[in-house]
Amino acid sequence: MTLTSVPTTSQVSVTQSEADQAAEVQAAVHPLPVTMSGAEALMDALHRHDVQHIFGYPGGAILPIYDALHQAEAKGWLKHILVRHEQGGTHAADAYARSTGRVGVCFGTSGPGATNLVTGIATAQMDSVPIVVITGQVSRASIGTDAFQETDIFGITLPIVKHSWVVRDPAQIGRIVAEAFLIASTGRPGPVLIDVPKDVGLEVFAYEPVEPGSVIPKGYQLAAPPRPQVIDQALELIRNARRPLLYVGGGAISSGAHEAVKRLAERFELPVTTTLMGKGSFDERHPLAVGMLGMHGTAYANFAVTECDLLIAAGARFDDRVTGRIDSFAPRAQVIHIDIDAAEVGKVRLPEVPIVSDVRLALEALLAASAHEPDSQRTRAWLERIESWKQHYPLNVPEEKGAIAPQEVLISLRQLAPEAFVTTDVGQHQMWAAQYLNNPPRHWISSAGLGTMGFGLPAALGVQVAHPGEAVICVAGDASILMNIQELGTLSQYQLPVKVVIINNGWQGMVRQWQESFYGERYSASEMVAGMPNFPALAEAFGVRGVLITERSRLKEQLAEAFAHPGPAVIDVRVRRNENCYPMVPPGASNAQMVGLPSHPELAIDTTRACGSCGSSTVSAHLYCPSCGAKL
Repeated sequence: MTLTSVPTTSQVSVTQSEADQAAEVQAAVHPLPVTMSGAEALMDALHRHDVQHIFGYPGGAILPIYDALHQAEAKGWLKHILVRHEQGGTHAADAYARSTGRVGVCFGTSGPGATNLVTGIATAQMDSVPIVVITGQVSRASIGTDAFQETDIFGITLPIVKHSWVVRDPAQIGRIVAEAFLIASTGRPGPVLIDVPKDVGLEVFAYEPVEPGSVIPKGYQLAAPPRPQVIDQALELIRNARRPLLYVGGGAISSGAHEAVKRLAERFELPVTTTLMGKGSFDERHPLAVGMLGMHGTAYANFAVTECDLLIAAGARFDDRVTGRIDSFAPRAQVIHIDIDAAEVGKVRLPEVPIVSDVRLALEALLAASAHEPDSQRTRAWLERIESWKQHYPLNVPEEKGAIAPQEVLISLRQLAPEAFVTTDVGQHQMWAAQYLNNPPRHWISSAGLGTMGFGLPAALGVQVAHPGEAVICVAGDASILMNIQELGTLSQYQLPVKVVIINNGWQGMVRQWQESFYGERYSASEMVAGMPNFPALAEAFGVRGVLITERSRLKEQLAEAFAHPGPAVIDVRVRRNENCYPMVPPGASNAQMVGLPSHPELAIDTTRACGSCGSSTVSAHLYCPSCGAKL
């Protein structure tokens, strides 16, 4: 049922006739509650929050909601996308949110339907992505009785959501949905869960709608602007730094801070490095860009972070894949840490200047406070040093002989589709894509924190639904793609023109690389050749174009032909089997100690340090002094 608001009227006189008219107007302005089912109320609340697409899979407990969804689709304001597995629905909603900045929504039924959502919820939680997950549940009277297809999805997901609800009273649906969207999308974004018992969806009641943003849960704090004092302190450090580095993470993408990042970098001539989540926040073709840092980052980014004297962390959380050995991460630097989540500030590295704020607001405050900053040459020598590293330690492109190198495939993608949205699965191909592709803001969609194999294909369909006229490419591995390959059926049903490029080396590539490097070349359960499907034929079985590429001479030609195909396509590119992804920071090493590069002795980190309390010497990796127990 559609609810229409009526504008208020001016005060009327007190004659009986006019009083009757006034009563009628007042009733129109403040209409009596409308009678509808809980499921219909849920759909009305979603409509009020401008939900246009829902990814989901039906089942018994959620059927009342799907019945109301059917009515909503008939009215034309909503499109439901039927995925082939509930995990695919969460990843699609996740990528929909990453690529648009809006909240993604997915549905799943109770029991196994709900538990199939868990990996996708955890993926969104680790990468701070706003999604609203709505599950069906057994009826209220059956909860706790081990009824058919009952699981406590509320309890199961408590550690991996920002907040969750079990709807016990249908009259609370409007308020719960409003709270859910507010919590998911504000502060540090993240997933929320609404569990709806079947009889709540069926129950008819007097519905009173709740408008978006009109309800703030008790105790919930919206982000405050940065304090002027900390902005002044940060500027003082920036002005005095000679070797600064701007370290940008996914928070800059979430807050839409890419323009502010560029302006700040150019104003103070700051070299910029990004995390895997931060790709797209700064143009990697810009002279100040040093690319991604961390385990598979560029050599020059890792050298820069090792030698910098000021590290400005903007929306980054000092993840272990970025820092390597934490005591040798930016060991010579003072730190400014900007993050909307106070729990992240100081969790891994204590900053000299903590700024708890939205990244965009903080960077804009820095820009406003330095509007009349005079030109300075203080970072020129530093930039020249970084440029020399770029020349001496570029990303490696193997010789063009033998089988196709995976790096060649990514370079071809960069040349053929520079503005495409790119999703990835997880593994070597993901790191090569991060190294070689340049992406505009919100065009890089990859599972970073959880490292979820099977993410790429359903993520690509979510992006394509959100951006129907844009090019969307999924870069996958031959092992990862099998984890959610059933979503080719979704691409086929809706004719979503996603292009899936499989970097096929017949291995779980990153597992094989680690087994080669750290486990004596004992390749345990990592080879995928036995049982590997004929990917092009499998794609054709789903009604999707299948392409096989084996020759370098036809690589770009066949890719271009596949990209020109108006529908979905799977492109199986056979690459050399034993190519490793370099550079690489080994476990327990500092970022300056990368495998696959010549040694860099001038950046070597001392292996021991003195305790500030008792003066005794100890291993630098220790967090506490073994002699006196003081924190090092």
